[in-house]
Amino acid sequence: MAESVAVEWPRYECRACGYIYEPDKGQPDKGIPAGTPFSALPVDWRCPVCGARKAAFANIGTKKVAGFPENYRYGIGVNMLTPGQKSLLIFGGLALAFLFLMSFYGLK
Repeated sequence: MAESVAVEWPRYECRACGYIYEPDKGQPDKGIPAGTPFSALPVDWRCPVCGARKAAFANIGTKKVAGFPENYRYGIGVNMLTPGQKSLLIFGGLALAFLFLMSFYGLK
């Protein structure tokens, strides 16, 4: 059984506004299909948010996912989250639980 290996291209971030160009998503609304690396973008391509030129973008590397690759398929999708997304999920859940417990003070 052969597993498919995903190609990981480096992502580029606009230094002016923080927009991140992700090659695996592309920009289908602008005619740039998914899988188009940053180096293959047209010379006149601009940042879709602020209009900065390609020279204003910096390589920020590939998307990192925490954990071991062989464990990504387990769980309910949580194993594919980035560390920032996991933190948001954990602390958001704690905040929601706190609000839920505080709502009991409103009951009579």
